[in-house]
Amino acid sequence: MHPTELLLAALQHGDSAFPSGGFAFSWGVEGLIADGLAATPDDVAQVIRDVLFRRWASFDRLVLRRAFDAASDPQRLADVDRDVETSTIVAGLRDGSRRAGRALLGVHVRLATPGAAGYRALVDADGALGHLGVVQGLVWRGVGLPLAAAEAMAAWAVAASMVSAAVRLGALGHAGAQTLLTRLRPEIAALLSAPLAEGPLHAFTPLADIAVARHARRDLRLFAT
Repeated sequence: MHPTELLLAALQHGDSAFPSGGFAFSWGVEGLIADGLAATPDDVAQVIRDVLFRRWASFDRLVLRRAFDAASDPQRLADVDRDVETSTIVAGLRDGSRRAGRALLGVHVRLATPGAAGYRALVDADGALGHLGVVQGLVWRGVGLPLAAAEAMAAWAVAASMVSAAVRLGALGHAGAQTLLTRLRPEIAALLSAPLAEGPLHAFTPLADIAVARHARRDLRLFAT
């Protein structure tokens, strides 16, 4: 694929307007704002850093890489998917990851992305399959994106979706959101450039995890997590 077409593909599939279903998930931001723990732009920035550096980097990034490598083998993909299922302790995060992943997979089935329909058959037969990181690795490789682009898109999607949630919840204005993302961009770039050590999936984001767990019991909710 020509470099310009690669760039355009990354812009298309990484666009927040792409119908992946991720807009429905705040990944703990809603609960933290409700509890007064993400009341300022600096608070929101720190929550995003925690999720990126203490979860995405050691969990979701590994999942995406393993799925990217296994994209041509549905059974290997399913093994990666089951590892995500058993390694995600918080039910809200587990369910949210599956819902977002299945939504993204469904779009790519309609787009006839290579590998999407075959894996969809396995996902439909097994309620534990379809996690977001796995689907990202599968479909983004299927559309011809290199691993580096897929990782950048996934990391940016985490930051952008959490900032978007903060805007919709009134914790940030639109200009403030872009200022925050501009501040975070060099940190995300450094994270993506850091070496990745293989090993068990692991994460340590207790504040966000507790917020997601408590979120399910709240009477008023804008987001699913």
